[in-house]
Amino acid sequence: MRISVLALEGVFDTGLTTVLDALAMANRLAQWNGISTPGFDVSLVGVRPEVHTGLGLQVPVRKITDTPNPDCVIVPAIAEMTAETLLPALGREDVMDAFGALRSWHSTGARLAAACTGTFVLAESGLLAGSEATTTWWLSPIFRQRYPDVRLNAHRIVVPSGAMVTAGAALSHLDLALWLIRGNSPELAALVAKYLVFDSRLSQTGFVISDQLVHSDPLVEHFDRWVRERLDSPLTLDSIAEALGASKRTLSRRLDSVLGKTPLEFIQDLRIERAVHLLKTTKHSVDQIAERVGYGDGVTLRTLLRRRLGKGIRELRSVE
Repeated sequence: MRISVLALEGVFDTGLTTVLDALAMANRLAQWNGISTPGFDVSLVGVRPEVHTGLGLQVPVRKITDTPNPDCVIVPAIAEMTAETLLPALGREDVMDAFGALRSWHSTGARLAAACTGTFVLAESGLLAGSEATTTWWLSPIFRQRYPDVRLNAHRIVVPSGAMVTAGAALSHLDLALWLIRGNSPELAALVAKYLVFDSRLSQTGFVISDQLVHSDPLVEHFDRWVRERLDSPLTLDSIAEALGASKRTLSRRLDSVLGKTPLEFIQDLRIERAVHLLKTTKHSVDQIAERVGYGDGVTLRTLLRRRLGKGIRELRSVE
């Protein structure tokens, strides 16, 4: 699979290297473990002969014209993390040249992928019009206002839509890379995730639900999507199993196998995830957020967040 990673001036260092490391790790692990896969032929390309990262490191890019037509193009984030700096960057000459390159690649049938602020580049090109997409959470209101013809789904880490794939905040570059690897080999994607993502110790970053694990099983993915769309409603295992066309026993067994959780435990996880997202991205009261995630009052939500995350509402609302 030929992949071109498009590095624009000021590319986010972590996003760029995460994508490159994940794809290189996939190639190595496939070889070491005898996994049959087409592999990933990665080219680092630019619309200018010299490109520097946000931290000033020079990126060894190749000219777009010197590389064969890719099967997929990845646009990592630009290291502009506020609307005041990002929106003017979208009007730079090199970025506008990138729009033309993206449209050309799209016309040849290439899949286009972007993460974090890279999703703004893809949207600004007009290629996301009519598609579903996600973006980095703190810029979601600006994205929704600027691109009303894009169906924003800010609650998902990775959103595939036709020939487009978008991912959320900065570290979702890895989720995006894993999604692409899984298209070649689910076994290989799980192995890369095991080496790069999963650890038996508690994460220092707080509460995170693994999009990679959810996508590894069709029934679990369907369960995840169905529940997310109804988090503000009373949910029972009977009603969920009936809606998904699976027995309660099968549903419980598959969730335990993939996530190590019962269905009701996972629903609680999703509600906490949504509540934390709303606390960070809206000014809704705790009672309003509790109602939106299926709890009767804010006291219940406060208690649950403190017990599960060890943080109060004020701590969760502060943007680190």
